[in-house]
Amino acid sequence: MSSSHSKLPCVLLTNDDGIDAPGLAVLEAVAAELAHEVWVVAPEHDQSGTSHSVSLHSPLRVTRRGERRFGVLGTPGDCVVMAVRHLMGDVRPTLVLSGINRGSNLGVETIFSGTVGAAMTGLLLGLPSIALSQIYRDRDHVRWDTARALAPDVIRRLAAIAHEAPVCLNVNFPDVDPGAAGPLTVTRQGVGLVQGIDVVPQIDPRGIEYHWLRFTRGPRENGPDSETAVVYSGGISVTPLHFDRTDERTFAVLAQALGAGQ
Repeated sequence: MSSSHSKLPCVLLTNDDGIDAPGLAVLEAVAAELAHEVWVVAPEHDQSGTSHSVSLHSPLRVTRRGERRFGVLGTPGDCVVMAVRHLMGDVRPTLVLSGINRGSNLGVETIFSGTVGAAMTGLLLGLPSIALSQIYRDRDHVRWDTARALAPDVIRRLAAIAHEAPVCLNVNFPDVDPGAAGPLTVTRQGVGLVQGIDVVPQIDPRGIEYHWLRFTRGPRENGPDSETAVVYSGGISVTPLHFDRTDERTFAVLAQALGAGQ
């Protein structure tokens, strides 16, 4: 895909960190190399943790931020729907790219992720979609140069596969220098690092209590083929995701138990 003739016709970019986030700026620079036409439709404000949610009970307000660039007062899922079903008119994106998220989206956390949720919304609309995240250990020193250097080749390779059938792919870049990164490796979701969710009470200046929700993270058992194991070993993970969350083991147990009771 080095020549202009091999560029993608059109890509749609979104994220959950907000339209002014540094990770989206990195993704825009990458997309400019990969596609003839780039559309950006992203939330006006940080929408981390909104998963696949769409706004059914509140209006969506759109602000034009430039040519083919819009901010939406809504969720990442809202942004994808607004783009594909309204803002882009008759133009249909070849690929949806969501990110580049500030921080990892690994294991169970992908269920809550707005970055992954936007990509899954693209899949719901029949579009191949890739969620991209840059892991960090120090929040004040995110290795955006790693994502910037590695993302073009990763997206090129995955786009060719994703176009054969719409799919959602979850990519995580490791917290290492670009030259030290391991290969792009297909992974399983695994459990990740989330151990639970805590409630953190606070008191505002008027003496009224309010609360923050906070993920608690720590070591958990993840198999060697999990995205967590791969990226923390310095590799680039890619996990194919789908909507069906049926637990096959419990399905078999229930089928046997309920069938025996009839």
